[in-house]
Amino acid sequence: MTGRPSRALLDAEDDIDVVAEAGDGAEGVALAQRHRPDVVLIDVRMPLVDGIEATRRIAADPSLAAVHVVVLTNYGLDEYILDALRAGAAGFLVKDILPEDFLHAVRVAARGDALLAPSVTRKLIDRYVAQPPRPDPAVLHRLTTREREAVALAAQGLSNGEIAARMAISPVTAKTHLNRAMTKLHARDRAQLVVIAYSAGLAAPGAP
Repeated sequence: MTGRPSRALLDAEDDIDVVAEAGDGAEGVALAQRHRPDVVLIDVRMPLVDGIEATRRIAADPSLAAVHVVVLTNYGLDEYILDALRAGAAGFLVKDILPEDFLHAVRVAARGDALLAPSVTRKLIDRYVAQPPRPDPAVLHRLTTREREAVALAAQGLSNGEIAARMAISPVTAKTHLNRAMTKLHARDRAQLVVIAYSAGLAAPGAP
C-alpha cells in the first residue's frame, strides 16, 4: 500500500512478491483480506481510511492474524507511533530509510518480529519519559518471573539471542518465554508486547 518507488524496490527482490497495491486505506484492508500477505505496508496518511484505522481493521480481523503491518510515514510523530502500535502494527518506519534497511524491515516483519526505526524508537522512549505510564498490577501477575524478565529485555530492544545471553538461557527458551507472555497478555506480536511492557511498568526508559 505504498507508492511506486517502494513497489519497484520490492519487485526487484527474488524473495519478495508484491501481490497488490491499494489507492486508499479501505481498499487496502479489502486487498489484505483477499490476498492475506505476510506483510502489509501502510502509509499513515491515506485517503478515505487512514493508515492507523486500516491497521486497526486488519489487526481486528481473526482471519488476518498472520498478516504483519508495517506503517510508513514522513513524520515519525509520537502520536502516530503510539497509535500505530496500539492499533496492531508490527513496526513503524520513516520514509527516508535507506533502501537496504527498508528491504531488511520487510523481511523482519515477515518473520513476525517487531520493527521500529531507530529515530522512531527514540521518540517512543522520549514519550514515556515525558509521560510515565502507570503500572498495572493485573498485568504483572499474569507472567512468571522469567517471562517478566524476558519481556523487559525485549522492550529495551534486545534480540532473542541477546535476551538469552542476559538470562543465561538458550535463544529457544527466550523465544518461548516471549511467546507465552504474548499469549497471556493477548499481544498480537512482539511490537504490541513492547507497548504493553512500558504501559504496565515491566520496562522503563533507560533501564539496564
